[in-house]
Amino acid sequence: MARRSSIAFAIAIVSLTAACGHKSRPKAQIAPSQVTTIGINSYLWRAALDTVSFMPLLQTDSNGGVIVTDWYVNPSAPGDRMKLTVTILDRDLRADAVRVAASRQTLTAGQWIDAPVQAATVQKLEDIILTKARDLRRSTVSD
Repeated sequence: MARRSSIAFAIAIVSLTAACGHKSRPKAQIAPSQVTTIGINSYLWRAALDTVSFMPLLQTDSNGGVIVTDWYVNPSAPGDRMKLTVTILDRDLRADAVRVAASRQTLTAGQWIDAPVQAATVQKLEDIILTKARDLRRSTVSD
């Protein structure tokens, strides 16, 4: 009986310590593309905030992934103002995971009048956000 208990104890010790001797998993070469600690992709979120940081912010919702700016008047073009809404649509760092909507107004006879926004403006902002997000992801690996 004592011998069986000793054998059972030895087997238990060997099985518990067997897991300790294996090598740890290799680390990934790049940071994960899906970061969900705030409900949306944090690389896209940080990149979007950084991109629109020159504009006054009206609303930010990191869980919903929405950034709304107030009207911004560029000092070099005082008769023109712009307002942005940036939406992060996915938890993955993907090209279709960010959407920018822009509103533009021009000052005409003392009144702000809605004006069209060039499609290239919105596309350029989305590209800037994506590029910054990818750079943030790459720098995570370097750190």
